[in-house]
Amino acid sequence: HYVRYQGKWIMASKGTSLLMNKWKYYLVRFWQCHFSVWFQPRRIYINVLSNYPINFMGFVFSVRRKPSVVRSQFLENSFVIENHIKEFDTIVPIMPLIGSLAKAKFCNGLGHPISKPVWADVSDSDILDRFGRICRNLSHY
Repeated sequence: HYVRYQGKWIMASKGTSLLMNKWKYYLVRFWQCHFSVWFQPRRIYINVLSNYPINFMGFVFSVRRKPSVVRSQFLENSFVIENHIKEFDTIVPIMPLIGSLAKAKFCNGLGHPISKPVWADVSDSDILDRFGRICRNLSHY
């Protein structure tokens, strides 16, 4: 994924540090050869998102490691296999979502739903239309 904001650019990818360094090399070579733009590769930093959260457009994006164990047993009296897996939980800012829902009158500023007699007269298509607008607004982030 590629994002450009305030003169900085961020690329996000899943992979090992060796793969990230290869991509960094290929991108620098691409920009230098095709666009005659000279980069200093030592000024391009590769940060692991779980160790270094990113402050971007007023939001802090980070990933939390969550270790989990998967146990498997094929037959009743056979051995048990344990696989240790490091899962990643993405921490997403919730306040913009609550703000959009409150602006569309789905809830108050704390995120509590609004129950009004007016909602009884609103058709399902109107509710889905409002929800679609909120999703489109959030996709711009």
